[in-house]
Amino acid sequence: MISFYLPSIFAQANPQGDPLMVAVWIVVGIAIFIAFIFFLKFGFLWLQAFASGAQVSIFALIGMWLRKVDPDIIVTGRIMAVKAGLNLSSDMLESHYLARGNVPNVVRALIAANRAGINLTFQKAAAIDLAGRDLLEAVQTSVNPKVIDCPAPRGDRTTIDAVSKDGIEVKVKARVTVRTSIERLVGGATEETIIARVGEGIVTTIGSAESYKSVLENPDQISKIVLAKGLDSGTAFEILSIDMADVDIGKNIGARLQADQAEADKKIAQAKAEERRAMATAQEQEMIALTQKNQAEVVLAEAEIPNGIAEAFNTGKIALMDYYKLRNVMADTTMRSAIAGDTNIGFKI
Repeated sequence: MISFYLPSIFAQANPQGDPLMVAVWIVVGIAIFIAFIFFLKFGFLWLQAFASGAQVSIFALIGMWLRKVDPDIIVTGRIMAVKAGLNLSSDMLESHYLARGNVPNVVRALIAANRAGINLTFQKAAAIDLAGRDLLEAVQTSVNPKVIDCPAPRGDRTTIDAVSKDGIEVKVKARVTVRTSIERLVGGATEETIIARVGEGIVTTIGSAESYKSVLENPDQISKIVLAKGLDSGTAFEILSIDMADVDIGKNIGARLQADQAEADKKIAQAKAEERRAMATAQEQEMIALTQKNQAEVVLAEAEIPNGIAEAFNTGKIALMDYYKLRNVMADTTMRSAIAGDTNIGFKI
């Protein structure tokens, strides 16, 4: 609409048609038009900030636009901070935005921390946010403690299983109440570490118990012993309490292990007996083979007797009558052995 009135204004201001004055008025008109466009784009934000007492200059808004920063987020965050009594400049919010930080979340977390009396500076809040932690949730957890189930419900196991000294399995479900420690939030371990440490402490405590009965009688002793270990060291949390939500009895692990050991010993003994039986069988076969060998040697030796007798006759070492006498003695001995029932004694010549 301003462009419609500019020619008439120029004609009234420069009736002589001076070219220099025309150029000046054209530049002024363009400047006014550009200012009007920027006012339409940023005027509402500037007015909103001005009315809220969180002044942001129009040039700062233009600079945000040129730096590709969303001015709505910066102005809204500054208004929230000023209304809550926090002095956060637009430059601080803009720098965090350019660092890919979550400006609204940081501002809300700072307001919540201020209301709760927690000492949290913008620099530390920005560092926590840029580290990838949910700062607002951390502040809320610091004010309102959080309960963590142990073991985690999303895991495969539903209970923490441990075995006492008497061999009885004990199944436990624990609930850990924690509060966020803002000072240790940067670089501190997460909930998974708390769950792992608490589970380890419960297993150790039950394993050192003399009997499962003592665990059932005093489940609070587990909480006290585990809590005294300082499991929250190096984590982003402070453990307030560890409560046993459920304690149950499982299998007799000791008896099962003894039965398994007995079965294993039985198999070992059977294997050794089988080994001895195989060795005895092998030795028996060796003796049979040795007997057959000796019998063959005896047969060979008996086959040499006729040759020996013939050679004795030829050389005159034995007379014919002596040979007959020897045969009579042998026959008599064989007869006596037969009468006696001993068939193994006999001579072959």
